[in-house]
Amino acid sequence: MTKAELVEKIKAKAGLESKLQAEKLLAACVDSLQETLAGGESVVLTGFGTFKVAERAARKVHNPRTKEEFIVPASMVVKFVPGKQLKEGLQSK
Repeated sequence: MTKAELVEKIKAKAGLESKLQAEKLLAACVDSLQETLAGGESVVLTGFGTFKVAERAARKVHNPRTKEEFIVPASMVVKFVPGKQLKEGLQSK
């Protein structure tokens, strides 16, 4: 699904009058998620899942073609853990 398709679906399900309203709603949700995660907090959407920030440790990797080894620095990543209702909804289809 593309962003445009998601905006169209939000417009229909929420009964909004225009795509612009749906796009603003989606942008507000994404911005709020991003700000919260950037602050180091997790976001729990009951039934859907949990977004949380985790630290990925630095690690040594190698280029399989050249066999050159290098260090990938530590970084912060977002992890998603699906909720019970989402898991069950996927299994029933």
